[in-house]
Amino acid sequence: MSELSELDVAILDFEAHAPRAVGAKEAAIREQLDMSPVRYHQRLNQLVDDPAALAAAPVLVGRLRRLRNRRADLRRAAPPLEEADS
Repeated sequence: MSELSELDVAILDFEAHAPRAVGAKEAAIREQLDMSPVRYHQRLNQLVDDPAALAAAPVLVGRLRRLRNRRADLRRAAPPLEEADS
């Protein structure tokens, strides 16, 4: 992607100022961006990898990349789940 759309800019701005409580954030996503929380997070995750988003919001995108990488590291380090007895 070479340019951010108006929606992409709105998503980045929203994420920078979003409520931290999950329920409040989901309600605000629906109200302010008129999209589902699932679609919001899908698009936000794409933006984290977009150089245009990094140029537009370097601190935010850097923080989101670190959080995503930390979560991936934790998933890789977690012991495998035992299969439930059938």
